[in-house]
Amino acid sequence: MALTISENFRALFYAPFYAAHATGAYEREGVEVNLRASASPAASAAALKSGAADLMWGGPLRVIYAHAEDPNSDLVCFCDVVSRDPFFLLGRAPRPNFILPDLATLRVASVSEVPTPWICLADDIRRAGLDPDTLNRVSGRSMAENAAALARGEVDVIQVFQPHAEELIRSGQGHVWYAQAHRGPTAYTMLVTRRPTLAARREEFQRLTTAMARTLRWFAATDPGEIAAALAEFFPSVPGEIFAAAIARYRALNLWSTTPLPNRAGFDRLHAAMRSSGGLTREVAYETCVDETLARAA
Repeated sequence: MALTISENFRALFYAPFYAAHATGAYEREGVEVNLRASASPAASAAALKSGAADLMWGGPLRVIYAHAEDPNSDLVCFCDVVSRDPFFLLGRAPRPNFILPDLATLRVASVSEVPTPWICLADDIRRAGLDPDTLNRVSGRSMAENAAALARGEVDVIQVFQPHAEELIRSGQGHVWYAQAHRGPTAYTMLVTRRPTLAARREEFQRLTTAMARTLRWFAATDPGEIAAALAEFFPSVPGEIFAAAIARYRALNLWSTTPLPNRAGFDRLHAAMRSSGGLTREVAYETCVDETLARAA
């Protein structure tokens, strides 16, 4: 019986997950894996809980929160893929000497679609000595809406991921002020399952993890243009040159892990950001949320 992965949502920084399908990595490891579309991260989590999906990809943030709310939660992360933050701050004009405290006097539009980007950026801002709650912040619009607002001059700086960033850079309407990946390792996207599912289908999960290890090696060594061509079916609306440039920019930032082994330092940085946000009210142990055994074997 095939393993079913629930897709968190369609995003370019998830490219290695699509590459595993496009390059036949699962087939070469002798495991059948189906990709199931999901309406949202919350829908993916619900599919996992109901048994409609065997695993999903998503942020360890959700797993940490699940264990904080319910000590008996059986959610577990087991394969690292996106090991740094994929979001950028883009301004309307070049600002090569930008520092985060500059945001104090600017109109800032942050991501509304998912919580992790702002939680992590707010922690960066606090560490830079500025209270993020004092910013003139627009928080309820989509990234596409914020990109249009930046172009119109309605805001000074926006928080976006690819390909929005690359499109604005190419058009001259946006300039990278800060790449959130520069803070260093931050546990951003892993494969997630339930411990009983992992125990019952361990051999298949091991093959899947080995396939992801193969894919991450391919991804690190392959020309961005070739990657863009291989994954074009997943992003039909993104021009090939924009896709390739986005991959190249992300790779220069070491966005993707080169092995499936979870990064403890990245987990700790995410955990600290969640604590500083006030949303996580107690410590949650790394070992509670992460199983390294499959990745080490792979």
